[in-house]
Amino acid sequence: MAVKLRLKRFGRRNRSFYRLNAIDGRTPRDGRVIEELGWYDPEARDADKQVSLKRERIEHWLSVGAQPSDVVRQLLARNGIAVKK
Repeated sequence: MAVKLRLKRFGRRNRSFYRLNAIDGRTPRDGRVIEELGWYDPEARDADKQVSLKRERIEHWLSVGAQPSDVVRQLLARNGIAVKK
């Protein structure tokens, strides 16, 4: 099972927010989740309310071989979590 760190879309039209999840790579975007690792709200004005990440769990999943999507890789880098390619 190839685990990926991906964003799962929630919200309504023109006002979306995302949850960061560890998910099987073959699962659809909004499919079954292994573990929820945080959330991202691109519309939030306050930086504190834009991103919330479970840093320890994300580092755990990365250490056991989970591959982040391109967007998640950028999001993690912006929040100080190093991701090896």
